Amino acid sequence: MKYSAIITDIEGTTSRISFVTQVLFPYAARQLPAFMQQHASEPAVAEQLAACRNLMQQPDASLDAIIAQLQQWIAEDKKATPLKALQGMVWQQGYQNGAFTGHVYQDVFDALSRWQQQGIKLYVYSSGSVQAQQLLFKYSDFGDMTPLFSGYFDTRIGAKREMSSYAAILQHLQLPPKQVLFLSDVVAELDAAAPLGIGTMQLIRDGQVAGSHTIAHNFNQVEELIA
Repeated sequence: MKYSAIITDIEGTTSRISFVTQVLFPYAARQLPAFMQQHASEPAVAEQLAACRNLMQQPDASLDAIIAQLQQWIAEDKKATPLKALQGMVWQQGYQNGAFTGHVYQDVFDALSRWQQQGIKLYVYSSGSVQAQQLLFKYSDFGDMTPLFSGYFDTRIGAKREMSSYAAILQHLQLPPKQVLFLSDVVAELDAAAPLGIGTMQLIRDGQVAGSHTIAHNFNQVEELIA
């Protein structure tokens, strides 16, 4: 295989979009108010509360006001870093309590296992927090998949539709762009990575509109196309 590293998106790529929209988001919306009330004084939560106030431009916003804003952001699927961090904390409880497991397609588990055995470094880049990414794969339908991955990236490295984010990832990987493949279902994300020389492939699983990138319908096809 010509790639030394493969970076994959999650939603719509390794996992059903509906898992996020119909399972994770509603669970966070239901559980977030009580979680915030119970844990607001803990340092990790307090740090994200301060970040929420900063984003809201309301330095004195009450806890209730922040909770209301978070609920609105969830409804809007806003890519706000403190929201993603707090969602990850809530989801951790859900995973650990057995409320759900992380959905991963069978072909993804099979292909990632083969690629890792072949010595390819595997990374995740998602708008969900690193914690949320790790939880999904740790408590996946196939058990703990985290040993397959060499690293995780989220919005702290940059927005997924910005070329600078992929430049930063390349800097972290210390690999030539031509040795890196990025998998996503979102054309705009692939468009941001491609000008740097990164290999790109679009996953079409749920009726996504195809762009100008190579298309695959599952990870087995990805493997066939890059062999």
